[in-house]
Amino acid sequence: MAKSYVKKLSSTLMDAITDKDPLVQEQVYNALCALGESQPELTLSACQEHLRQQEKLAHPHRTMILKAMEAVVSSHLGRLDQSTAKAVILLASNEMTKVKELVGDWQQAASSVLVAVGRRFINEVMEELLGKFVPGVLPHCCVVQTLASLSVSNAFGTVPFLPAILSTLLPMLGLAKQDATRAVFCCALQSFSESTLEYLANLDQAPDPTVRKDAFSSDIFSAYEVLFTQWLQSREAKLRLAVVQALGPMSHLLPNEKLEEQLPKLIPGVLSLYKKHAEAVHVSKSLGQILEASVSVGSRTLEVQLDALLAALHAQICVPVELSSPSVVSNQKEVLRCFTVLACCAPDRLLAFLLPKLDTSHERIRVGTLQVLRHTINAAAAQMEVKKPFILSSMRLPLLDTNNKVKRAVVQVISAMAHHGYLEQPGGKVMVEYIVQQCALGPELEKSESPGPGGEDPAPDSVRSISVSTLYLLSSTVDRMDRVLWPYLLEFLTPAPFTQALSPLCRSLAHLALKRREAGADTFLIQYDGNANLPSPYAITTRLLVMSASPYLGDGRGAASLRLLSILHHDVHPQLGQHWRATLGRLVELLDEHTAETLAQEEWEDKLLTFLQDTLTIVSDNMWVCQLSLEMCKQLPCYTGTPREKMFLYKCIGSVLAAVSSKDVVRKRLQELLEAARYQEEAERQGLAACFGICAVSHLDDTLAQLADFVRSDVFRKSIGIFSLFKPGSALCPEPPTGSLAGAQPRVPCVVRALPVPLTPQDRNENEVEKVKSALVLCYGHVAARAPRELVLARAESDILCNMFQYFNSKDPTLKLCLVQSVRMVSHALCSSPQASAFHCAQKAELVAQMMELIKAEPLDALRTPLRKEAMAACAYLVSLEPALEEQMRADVARGCLHSILALPPEPAGDGTSGLEALHMDTARSLEGLLMGLLRRDLTPRGLQVMVEHLIPWIKSPRGHERERALGVSACLLRFSLEHLHVSALVPFHNLGLLVGLFSPRCADLRPATRQEAVGCVHSLLYLQLGYEGFARDYRDDVAERLLALRDGLVHPDPAVLFHTCHSVAQIIGKRLPPDQLISLLLTLFESLGDPDKNCARAAAVMINCLLKERGAVLLEKVPEIVSVLRSKLQEPLEEHVLKAAQHSVYLLACQHCAAVVTSLLGSPLPFDSVTCTLWRALAVSPGLTAQVLELLLEKMCRDVPFKESRPFLLSSAPGRVATVLPLAATSALLEVLACPAAGPAVLERYADLFAGLLLRLSCSVGVQLPRSLQAKDRRGAGTPPATRALEPCSLAVDALQAMLLRAGSEEVVKLVEREGGWELLRTSEGHEEGVARLASAMAKHAGPRLPLAMKALVSTQSCVYEVQRVTSTAFLAELLRSNVAKDLLLLESLLDNLAARQKDASASVRRLVLRGLANVATGSPDKVRAHSPQLLSAMIAGLDDADEPHGPVVLEAMEGLARLLALLEPGELRSVLLHVAIRIRPFFDSENAELRRAAFGLFGHLHRACHGDCEDVFLEQAVGGLAPLLLHLRDPQAPVVSACRFALRMCGPNLECAELEAAFQKHLQEGRGPHLGEFFNVATKHLMHRFPDALGRLLSTSLFYFKSPWEGVRAAAPMLVGFLVLHADSESTPQVDLEQLLAALQLLLKDPAPAVRMSAAEALGRLVKFA
Repeated sequence: MAKSYVKKLSSTLMDAITDKDPLVQEQVYNALCALGESQPELTLSACQEHLRQQEKLAHPHRTMILKAMEAVVSSHLGRLDQSTAKAVILLASNEMTKVKELVGDWQQAASSVLVAVGRRFINEVMEELLGKFVPGVLPHCCVVQTLASLSVSNAFGTVPFLPAILSTLLPMLGLAKQDATRAVFCCALQSFSESTLEYLANLDQAPDPTVRKDAFSSDIFSAYEVLFTQWLQSREAKLRLAVVQALGPMSHLLPNEKLEEQLPKLIPGVLSLYKKHAEAVHVSKSLGQILEASVSVGSRTLEVQLDALLAALHAQICVPVELSSPSVVSNQKEVLRCFTVLACCAPDRLLAFLLPKLDTSHERIRVGTLQVLRHTINAAAAQMEVKKPFILSSMRLPLLDTNNKVKRAVVQVISAMAHHGYLEQPGGKVMVEYIVQQCALGPELEKSESPGPGGEDPAPDSVRSISVSTLYLLSSTVDRMDRVLWPYLLEFLTPAPFTQALSPLCRSLAHLALKRREAGADTFLIQYDGNANLPSPYAITTRLLVMSASPYLGDGRGAASLRLLSILHHDVHPQLGQHWRATLGRLVELLDEHTAETLAQEEWEDKLLTFLQDTLTIVSDNMWVCQLSLEMCKQLPCYTGTPREKMFLYKCIGSVLAAVSSKDVVRKRLQELLEAARYQEEAERQGLAACFGICAVSHLDDTLAQLADFVRSDVFRKSIGIFSLFKPGSALCPEPPTGSLAGAQPRVPCVVRALPVPLTPQDRNENEVEKVKSALVLCYGHVAARAPRELVLARAESDILCNMFQYFNSKDPTLKLCLVQSVRMVSHALCSSPQASAFHCAQKAELVAQMMELIKAEPLDALRTPLRKEAMAACAYLVSLEPALEEQMRADVARGCLHSILALPPEPAGDGTSGLEALHMDTARSLEGLLMGLLRRDLTPRGLQVMVEHLIPWIKSPRGHERERALGVSACLLRFSLEHLHVSALVPFHNLGLLVGLFSPRCADLRPATRQEAVGCVHSLLYLQLGYEGFARDYRDDVAERLLALRDGLVHPDPAVLFHTCHSVAQIIGKRLPPDQLISLLLTLFESLGDPDKNCARAAAVMINCLLKERGAVLLEKVPEIVSVLRSKLQEPLEEHVLKAAQHSVYLLACQHCAAVVTSLLGSPLPFDSVTCTLWRALAVSPGLTAQVLELLLEKMCRDVPFKESRPFLLSSAPGRVATVLPLAATSALLEVLACPAAGPAVLERYADLFAGLLLRLSCSVGVQLPRSLQAKDRRGAGTPPATRALEPCSLAVDALQAMLLRAGSEEVVKLVEREGGWELLRTSEGHEEGVARLASAMAKHAGPRLPLAMKALVSTQSCVYEVQRVTSTAFLAELLRSNVAKDLLLLESLLDNLAARQKDASASVRRLVLRGLANVATGSPDKVRAHSPQLLSAMIAGLDDADEPHGPVVLEAMEGLARLLALLEPGELRSVLLHVAIRIRPFFDSENAELRRAAFGLFGHLHRACHGDCEDVFLEQAVGGLAPLLLHLRDPQAPVVSACRFALRMCGPNLECAELEAAFQKHLQEGRGPHLGEFFNVATKHLMHRFPDALGRLLSTSLFYFKSPWEGVRAAAPMLVGFLVLHADSESTPQVDLEQLLAALQLLLKDPAPAVRMSAAEALGRLVKFA
């Protein structure tokens, strides 16, 4: 029985192997393997029989069966008996050789079976294979392949057979005529040779240690002759590659003398293949094996082949390497392996071939040669030892190559040389210099190199980065390089061409210096004896200090330079050690804490200058200081093109000259600087001026004298080398070299070697002369700014200003800016002098006039230069000097400067850190400083008004940026006036009202900054008034101080806060304004009502109303005028602030004629415009009037018909609903009234009626359309300004209900419904019921005391004619039962009775909501469920039997409600209905409606939970019978159904009386966990079969029913469940299984269109081995 069953099962599976889906085939394959795990021999036998019987089975399917056989054999090789093995061998052999043609996968699978069996039964396999390996007959190719594979997988078992195999194989080589057959023989010979070599290499482990190479040599040679002399000449590329791959390992087995004999032919033959094959890796690999074999036997004929070998290999190494091509990379590795063999046996010949190749200019050749040279240096170090000088000299030309690929290769060669001592030889320093040169490459230099002909260059920074890494590695890890690099690397510090290499140089030098110090070197690290090219300590100090000015450039050269300086402190000067270590350490730490963006450049330069000055103080050696100054001057030309460093060097020169005690030296250095400066460069001019200024701190007279001498000299004829003397390429400043190598130009340090000589006048032009003047003017300014203040006054006009006046007529913009800057510096120096008050500046007016001319000449379209800023700063300083300016001139200055700045376009948006933004800010500060200086001359109310009058056009400008600037200036002036207020007698502030009226409306300006400045202005004005009233300057008024708190809230306020703030400001003004100033203030505010800024106009209106309310008693005579102005604004309906003034009139009218006003307003066109809405809100001022209005509107809304039925089209089937006009208008009016806060008390009084009326109005508005007349009006008014609210019936009702709840204090209800999305649901037909439920829930939670009256109002709708109203009221009442408020307010009984009365309603929706409400008792009043259980259960069961829709929503609601009630009832109360309910819901398990399935499964689970583990046997049967649907629907396509099944299974567990099964359900079916279905089925069926073995047949039959399920997932789960049930069923349960039926059903499933189902069926078939 077992044998026949396995046979049938195997046959079924193998029939299914023909499935088209690869995954199904894979599953069938797995099932066969599983069957083989249980019954390997029977399975193999069945597979054999199937393959023999199904001769026409397609090759792919035969392949799958053979693969399964291989898997079974591999897993159970030790269990197979010999007979089975022989049968398998015979089958596989026949399958492999059935057809002569090559069918890859099929024959390969059969071959793999033989190889698998051959791991144990090698003799049997060999016997079968050798039987097909007959001498004289060409064997099947797969036989040869299998022999080759066997030799690889079982070398020890196969090699003893090789002599016999080879003896049979060799004669067949001549019979092989097809290239494919020959290729197979070649692969076999390669495998045989490799396995033989492996055998010989491991003789100690071999079964026969007596085997020797000689046993194979003759046969291998015979095969070699055929392969090499005949087959290698084939035109077929694949054959040639197969031959060459075989020749490599075969060469090791050839007899020594034969190998020696064949080498002259073998090597050229292999080399010739390079020309025939693009992918040469196999050729190179074979060639390497041949070379190793020839070297191992000491071949002497190899030398004859060297030239050809080297040429061919070199050509291969020169092939460009593509990282995306692994074959090319592998080929280069094999080629380098060949070069290694040649380098060890013939180093002289190798170098003689390689080194001349370096002289070529071809990129690929040079790069390839360098690559081989590097490899040779590393791999054959001993052989290359005596060749070092020769190799070094050959690098001369590659060092000059500009190609980046060549450079990178050269750097790699130099690195290899350094590790093997090459750089210690003569000429090694040239290699070091080359590395440094590559470190100095900038990105622009690397990018400028054109790519070579071989392809793209390396990444632009790769050459430099690899050079930097190499230099540091050589200095830090190669100890033998220390004496080469130190102190040689110091020579590269100062030359300008090596600037980019400064950072790596400093790091390497610092590392070397520290090692020398730790090794106990001399006191001085730098030994100048014998090192004439080393830079002096002065040159090193200057260079490193200047380069630290830009610390983050060049890979952080600042920190590296300072660290090296700190280490070399003793070599610079013996006294600097302690100071330099401490100071430089702090500076380096500062750099580490910052980045290039966060470090303040000026502060950093100041720290460096302070460090230099402290150093000069410590040294105190005039000769040392003079020498340092000379070195600094010499290095100036080095920094042409780097303005920042050059400016800093000028400052350093000034600091050093200030410390020089010799006046002659100072004069000489200053003269040289003036003569050598490049005046065309701005940085040069600024630097030169800064140098003169710093020098003037100690040498003022000498500095001025030197400038005067230069000015008096004949600048246009005898000026010495000012302009072109130091241009690159001139005699005194040669072109900076790019470096020097062997044979190149010598390296020239960047220093000046001679003094300049006079040039002819032809070398100058007018522009150049202007630049000289600019520099001289700047020098005078910096001298005045830096010189001691007590010495400046005496020399200002005679020695400084007089030399500047002659240049004011220049048109050159640079000279003008320099003049202004210098005047500003001189003026500041004069003002800051202690004797400034006694100084009389005779040229003051002329200077101010010159400054104003320059300011007016500036363009108004943009702020491009700092000229305005500097000129106004200069004027500010000049104004404070004596004598005072005339009044007209002061006015001209104020107006001209204001126009020059305030009229500029808006400054660019940003964070204030860009240069242009900073220029705008600094210019504004200069303007404020100038105006404050002018105001200081007349600090009276009149003087203040004069200044403000200049600003009024800008304060009222229609352009926001101009107003903002004007308010900023005004605030600054008012603060200045307040700070400098000195009142000796009480005087009236007669223009206070005018000024306050001017600034106060700006509190609402569109710009936040303007608003804040306006409040500040008002604050200052009020304090000025207090000051004029006699209060002390430190007096703080509580009322005025409130303005400061208000100002802080004006940054980003919403409109409500903004105008409330304006009201508060007006209140403060009203309290502190004198009565005589009030009318001027009001008149000024009235003018602001027409302000172009609407916010300011609204603010003016708010302030007017506030002032009228607060101070109206004193304005009795002016009331008619004020009221007239306000009423006139009613003609401008868009200005809402004007309408506010008319609200009081409407209120009075409505108090007398409420009904008429309401009726009249209701007749206004719909939708209401903004004016009408404003008037409606005006009626809610007092509670009494509001109550009357609400009563009238509610009556009109509820009394009329809410909608009318109409068909929009004649042929439409369903009528549409159209809203009636009067209830719609009443609802709109109610919304406006309820929106008014003052309506609160009246709303509370009518809460219940309003709530019920609006809720029912809302129910009648869902899906209702506007009348056509209103729709047409909406279309016609599409281009007009929109109404206050959109006229949509449903949204209008929702908004009104929200407004009513808010106004009645039920804000939490509104918020809760909003959070839950209830308001949106109420607007839609689909979500209206849910929205009503959420509203009821929120009411129960936050408005419980209001519910009794509201419920009473809604109960009356039971007999309402409109179904929508009945549905809405029922939904609301049903939801109330969910909350405990129904019980707390004693509403439970009445609610239940009311809902029960609606149970027979004609509307299915009402009946469904009744069931929901009754079920809600379980949530809201669980303790009352048992008391009302008969009523509740009967209602639910009646719902299950709803006759109108047996599968409708009423039934669904009944199941869900019953599930909620069951948990609260005792088992005894349920016994009568338990079975009935279980049977009634069973049909819904497979309902097409997913909701019904979910509810049925959920209720099934609740029924089990209600039994508490004590169910009757009859119900237990229902439980066991329901397990199969529950398990299978775990793969239901709907996630809620799956969740319900999980719950039901967990609830079934306790009733099944099986603890293990219950535990499995609890473990695998928790929510949120996604169990693997197979794993869960495995565990569950195991315990299920143990507990209920008799249920196997029932479960299987139920599962078979689901084989036809419409859902693919369920259909796939059914056979899976069957498989596990069968797997875990005991033998006694076998009679319950109808195997024939089961196999037939599974066979049908194997034809299912869904691959997943077929896979599951195949898996189940694999489980049926249980019955074998």
